[in-house]
Amino acid sequence: MPTTLHDEAAIVGIGQTPYSKNSGVSELSLACQAVRNAIDDAGLEPGQVDGLVTFLMDSSDEVEVARAVGIGGLDLFSRVAYGGGGAVGLVHQAAMAIATGTCETVVVYRALNGRSGQRMGQGVSGDIITSDLIHWSWYMPYGMLTPATWVAFCAQRYMHEYGATSEHLAQIAISTRKHAVNNPNAAFYGKPLTREDYFASKMVTEPLRLFDCCQETDGGCALVITSPERARDLKQKPAMIRGVSQASAPGQEQMTSFYRDDLAALPEMELAAEQVYAQSGLGPDDIDAAILYDAFTPEVLMQLESFGFCGKGEAKDFIQDGALEVGGRLPNNTHGGLLSEAYIHGVNNIAEGARLIRGESCNQPEKVDHVLVSSGVGVPTGALILGTT
Repeated sequence: MPTTLHDEAAIVGIGQTPYSKNSGVSELSLACQAVRNAIDDAGLEPGQVDGLVTFLMDSSDEVEVARAVGIGGLDLFSRVAYGGGGAVGLVHQAAMAIATGTCETVVVYRALNGRSGQRMGQGVSGDIITSDLIHWSWYMPYGMLTPATWVAFCAQRYMHEYGATSEHLAQIAISTRKHAVNNPNAAFYGKPLTREDYFASKMVTEPLRLFDCCQETDGGCALVITSPERARDLKQKPAMIRGVSQASAPGQEQMTSFYRDDLAALPEMELAAEQVYAQSGLGPDDIDAAILYDAFTPEVLMQLESFGFCGKGEAKDFIQDGALEVGGRLPNNTHGGLLSEAYIHGVNNIAEGARLIRGESCNQPEKVDHVLVSSGVGVPTGALILGTT
């Protein structure tokens, strides 16, 4: 039995639905479409899948998806908590199942009507019954009710500490949009974002303007994960899982963590980085492209530092001269990310990581041997490095 997950599993299928603001179908329908498309993409039959993993907050039960898609029996059904922080966790669960022999083929998925149904951006509501309500209650009376307000609080501290400005946030938004312009699946396909557009957009909560914030999206995305041995006989080029981690740091809360010693740091990301680099045997210099979770633009700056691409406070300088664009040092979110493709809680980000390894991105860099993908920011999180065979 392996002692690490290094090269013990691979992503071999990608499935998605159209991304929209009003799907017109149930979340179960979206889940089934995405799962079936992923299985088809891998060249498998539904009956060959023996495991399903999804988010704790996903409304589509594994048994309902299995029945509707024709998967049949399951040897594994599992769920991961913490919203976008769980995206890489899905892959982590699947890879462990493959590596231990629990399953031969696992499909991970996320499906939501995030715009026409319950909207994440509307913030805390009466249907939240978890213990998160305890710490949220400490600052909700001050108007901090939504993820944007929570992130803005930490972003302001980071910008004050290290001299980052709205100009730097604009660079993140504009570089990401450049990639979405070429992606037919993106909400902003064919719709470039100029500096003037960015600064003319409304202030949501200082320092976050409209285009600093991710979208609300209807849609589904799924991935098929199996062993390297089985992957060799399938129709798609496998994206090998070089390393995958989950991480929660001391003082961790859900989206806030306001009582840490340093509001301008992401210790959970630093821990995820340490783990995934150690497992993969790689470091920042080995990463050719990145898919950094971009629910909000300041989070990209902070993650560049957490993963060692630059020193503390140096991200604003690192991103200059097109560093995050195709042809730059670290092409980032080549599909448009959560800001400009769609918000499927980061599973669509993992799909783009696999496409980059396949050589199938709409904005494919010249050389991609290794891709780093991160999970949500401000929550228990994770990191994934995909590589070529």
